Amino acid sequence: MRFDENEPVFKRSKWGTNRYEYNPNNPVGLALIVLSVAFATVMLILMHNHAGPFASPPDPTPAPWSPPPDMSRWAPPTEIPSTDPARTSTDSP
Repeated sequence: MRFDENEPVFKRSKWGTNRYEYNPNNPVGLALIVLSVAFATVMLILMHNHAGPFASPPDPTPAPWSPPPDMSRWAPPTEIPSTDPARTSTDSP
């Protein structure tokens, strides 16, 4: 490949716009083309594998299990005590 020292790194696009593109006839322009393609390829692979900056945040380590606090002293009694004197007597009718 022959490189001309007078070739610019960027050249005007041939599509009729005012944009510039890398010039592969200049060694710096060719290096920029290769680096751009390599960078885009690495980023696409990292995105596909969910690695690097695209990795999901690690799960926080769960706290060790601890039993719930004893709430039995606040629980209602299982039998409602009767205050009816007729029911509390031991007399049978």
